[in-house]
Amino acid sequence: MEAYNVFRSLAIIIAMAKLFGIIARKCKAPQVVGEIIAGLLIGPSVLGWVDQTDFLVQMAEIGVILLMFSAGLETNIKELLRTGPVALLIACAGVFVPLVCGTFLYMGFYGAAPWGSEEFYKAVFIGTILTATSVSITVESLREMGRLKGKVGTTILSAAIIDDVIGIIVLTVVIGFKSPDSDPGKVVLNTVLFFVMAVVAGFLFYFLFRKVDAKYPHTRRIPILGLAFCFALSYIAERYFGIADITGAYVAGVILCSIRDSEYIAEKMDINSYMLFGPVFFASIGLKTNIDNMNGSILLFAVCFVLVGLISKIIGCGAVARLCRFKGRDALKIGIGMMTRGEVALIVAQKGLSVGLMTPVYFTAVILLIIVSSIATPIILKVLYANEPKEPAETAGSGK
Repeated sequence: MEAYNVFRSLAIIIAMAKLFGIIARKCKAPQVVGEIIAGLLIGPSVLGWVDQTDFLVQMAEIGVILLMFSAGLETNIKELLRTGPVALLIACAGVFVPLVCGTFLYMGFYGAAPWGSEEFYKAVFIGTILTATSVSITVESLREMGRLKGKVGTTILSAAIIDDVIGIIVLTVVIGFKSPDSDPGKVVLNTVLFFVMAVVAGFLFYFLFRKVDAKYPHTRRIPILGLAFCFALSYIAERYFGIADITGAYVAGVILCSIRDSEYIAEKMDINSYMLFGPVFFASIGLKTNIDNMNGSILLFAVCFVLVGLISKIIGCGAVARLCRFKGRDALKIGIGMMTRGEVALIVAQKGLSVGLMTPVYFTAVILLIIVSSIATPIILKVLYANEPKEPAETAGSGK
């Protein structure tokens, strides 16, 4: 492939991703779904306009790093601390139940695997994909209905943030265990050491960035330094601790989320992600999705994957919310609100593909889950909230 052909590929990817992203948005589906479909259409499985190259793979990796960095920057530490134990319990259930159900789903289709085997970690990884919650669709729906600031809306938002943090930790541990020469004790130790290092370094860099931000407020050097910090922590996580690079990027965002210009950094990151790296990443999912090997068994697995993904979140999060003294209807709203999947599920799936824990044909199941959950969640929430009086803004967990 000639070097300049990459410009042709980028032109096709960006134009088609944005076109189908707009179409998806008009159809009330997440824009990323359109970008993934665009990648599928222009890829080898359908039209064959674009081939996956090492350059595009590296650009997609930068895209996922920027997405996770932005997710960290948008984390509200004060909100997490305010909602406290209730959101944490709901988030833990929202990770544990789908993780177990997804693992048994894979084993149900492909047979039980002995502990520590390659197939065992593939099964656990399928469960790991189901742990992620993308709350953006739910947040927008609750905002339109004027319910976002109520105790249910606040709980969903906080639990989803904690859910993603726990999900990333689970991903980190599973990938660490997958390595043939991995030592379970070493994997856990490296994970703990990384987060200890992140806390120590976090305090140091937080005060350093706050000082620079105070001296040079709202200047471009702040997001530039932030981006360098993101890449550095991603490298350190992967190189020295065997932790997924996306974990380092997310932690970098969390460290900087409380400085005064965090929104300014996120805004600048969003420009890069929205215009170039984001479309390349999501289109690359479509490029890698292999429909040539699609058969009845894979299709049945995809349908069951969607059903398990939706039901496990409703049961896990809803049941714990009920135990935390939310009314039955409110507990159901929390379970429904937590069942949407989006970018993080794709990022986890992408990481699994890169380390050999998943094959491209299963991307179809992940994409289907995102589409179904994104369409079903707003509809069901509107039905549950129908004819109810407006909620006052309350602290999550009052549940009375």
